[in-house]
Amino acid sequence: METVNDILCSPRNSDEWSAYHAIRRRVLFENRGEFGVYIENHPDEFESGHHPLVLVNNDTTIGVIRVDIENRVAWFRRVAIREDLQRRGHGRSLLRLAEAFARRQGCNEVRSNVAADAAGFYERCGYVQHIAEDELGSMPMRKALV
Repeated sequence: METVNDILCSPRNSDEWSAYHAIRRRVLFENRGEFGVYIENHPDEFESGHHPLVLVNNDTTIGVIRVDIENRVAWFRRVAIREDLQRRGHGRSLLRLAEAFARRQGCNEVRSNVAADAAGFYERCGYVQHIAEDELGSMPMRKALV
């Protein structure tokens, strides 16, 4: 299912920045048992070539990603959809829009270290595991951009 009302953009105001951090904190940290460790103003968010992005649907922030550009490779970091809106096509939409963003930045490949329980989703979106699971339990995945 494609979600035609989804747009991917840099956070445009304080509400979108708050939602960006709230989704990341809840979905990627607290739902995995990691409380009190998320750092909103982590220096990585502000590095040159790092692009924090929000997925907005009908003026509501519903997903997040940070795209880090290194040469011609886009690294997808901290990808998450608000938990009450998962399994409705927004994750596929987020990846599709982030891949288009990466192409516009001159990238020809996407890489991401995904949680093991998300590897199947990425495979269904055309990603392949390119090396063995790492010591943190994440699955290094990649996809060529055509």
